[in-house]
Amino acid sequence: MADRKPPLDVEELRALVASGEIDTVVLAFPDMQGRLQGKRFAAPFFLDEVLEHGTEGCNYLLAVDVELNTVDGYDMSSWAKGYGDFAMRPDLSTLRRVPWNEGTALLVADLTWNDGSPVVAAPRQILRRQLERLAEHGLTAHVGTELEFIVFKDTYEQAWNADYRGLTPANQYNIDYSVLGTGRIEPLLRRIRNEMAAAGLTVESAKGECNPGQHEIAFKYDEALVTCDQHAIYKTGAKEIASQEGFSLTFMAKYNEREGNSCHIHLSLQDADGRNVMAGNGPGGMSQVMRHFLAGQLAALRDFSLLYAPNVNSYKRFQPGSFAPTAVAWGHDNRTCSLRVVGHGRSTRFENRLPGGDVNPHLAVAGLVAAGLYGIEQRLELPEPCEGNAYTADYAHVPTTLREAAELWEKSPLAKAAFGDEVVAHYRNMARVELEAFDAAVTDWELRRSFERM
Repeated sequence: MADRKPPLDVEELRALVASGEIDTVVLAFPDMQGRLQGKRFAAPFFLDEVLEHGTEGCNYLLAVDVELNTVDGYDMSSWAKGYGDFAMRPDLSTLRRVPWNEGTALLVADLTWNDGSPVVAAPRQILRRQLERLAEHGLTAHVGTELEFIVFKDTYEQAWNADYRGLTPANQYNIDYSVLGTGRIEPLLRRIRNEMAAAGLTVESAKGECNPGQHEIAFKYDEALVTCDQHAIYKTGAKEIASQEGFSLTFMAKYNEREGNSCHIHLSLQDADGRNVMAGNGPGGMSQVMRHFLAGQLAALRDFSLLYAPNVNSYKRFQPGSFAPTAVAWGHDNRTCSLRVVGHGRSTRFENRLPGGDVNPHLAVAGLVAAGLYGIEQRLELPEPCEGNAYTADYAHVPTTLREAAELWEKSPLAKAAFGDEVVAHYRNMARVELEAFDAAVTDWELRRSFERM
């Protein structure tokens, strides 16, 4: 990361500000849900003040629910502690233009307390800590995220006013791999692809998916932190571009009873010379390092599911025969398993198929790295791969509810050893808040089922 040239460097930014081409700089950080939170600055003020000194933000931003309501149970931030500030420190390696907002540049921030110590429960810091642990083994993680979304021919305001019912999907039928299907909204997809490229992301492809209106845009593999930052920028940008075009799109894990939005995460390891250490002469072309790393994924999968599936809705995806996993199993190019080994030689890697489109990538990748390190450090043995249908085989089941996942996370010695008590308690409380809100809600399903007939 230290030698990596950012998409836009500070001197280029100064020149663009002087010429009037850039007038706004956004400084933002990923919150617990992976959303970007921060401030927009007048560009000259950013260069004169914020670039060197950073800025402040209310620390309740890591201690609220999805709707930004203040809630209890967080040690770092509360009414009793006065809801003070933390510092937002610009990471200059993330500086880039955001073409979908005219005259605008953006940076991602790291969060610290006023004494300079890191905010350990911040998603970006959680990932940094696991990558530092990995570096102690002489390894770096490279990651790719495959993020699906559903596009509607309704604006976000129209969707809100309709209570998200009766929306018009951009396609009326299954368009998986259909060139005709993606062509129906190619102007929107093309704009997202091109403007992400102009923001410094390397776009690979776009394709249709199974649910009406469902699509996927894929980006090139990169260093773990870079990929996760870009993932958060992409989600924000895609929504903003869709809104500007009169569309809306959702990344929620399970919009309806059909196929959900997945976010499959691919990961490989490299040594100091840039060699893929997952490739080897073992069975399936895997090295011993990969076998230990993958065994760690299996060992921690249930305990770390909260990091991969963080919301009540996340668990609606895990249905047999749905291409979303239900079994704690691995296999070679087997899409019925939670963990799928793919590639060969320098491209050898594994894919975790649990996460949905609602995942926080920083937390999920931190979980993958921590699980793999457990496998390496304990020299865990990898069981035989699943050769058939993991949905019907005799494997342990992934958690079926957020409540189950949160209890596993809270009681997990693996989680506490890898992340520390503060992080475990913080994200256990996030799940508690979400569950209490859901338990108190009366759903449309209950009304339809009970209004007259009960």
